[in-house]
Amino acid sequence: MPRGGHNRKPTVLKVIQGNPGKRALNKNEPKPRPIAPEPPPGLDRFGREAWRRLAPLLERQGLLTEDDAELFWAFCQTWSQLRKAVRELNKMNPRDEDYRKVAVTVENARKDLRLLAVEFGLTPAARSRIDLPQAEDEADGALERLWTTR
Repeated sequence: MPRGGHNRKPTVLKVIQGNPGKRALNKNEPKPRPIAPEPPPGLDRFGREAWRRLAPLLERQGLLTEDDAELFWAFCQTWSQLRKAVRELNKMNPRDEDYRKVAVTVENARKDLRLLAVEFGLTPAARSRIDLPQAEDEADGALERLWTTR
């Protein structure tokens, strides 16, 4: 039965963030192996680029496990969809018949990408709540660098 309220955070994120609510941590939470699986078939070039760049970073932080492959695939697929739609939109004239449809696709992909990014601690706000014991210089700006990848 679903519970009301905010979405629950995985215990690993609570530990990394210093457990700001000071609530008891779930000692019986499943602990899948942190592993960055290979990109599954079906991802295009943009999706594979996102996977190859972000998966190792998330694995080192313990935020990508063998159980997360499908959700991370959705993140990478959404990233690819956004990149392609933005490219298409940039080529269009705002008076084109399909411009509005493509603009809606861009906006929906942005929203979906943000929601999925939060799950992996990939937004600036989500990162600000993470306190890793060692410095992870490579993780800074990894998502932003994807915008410049061609």
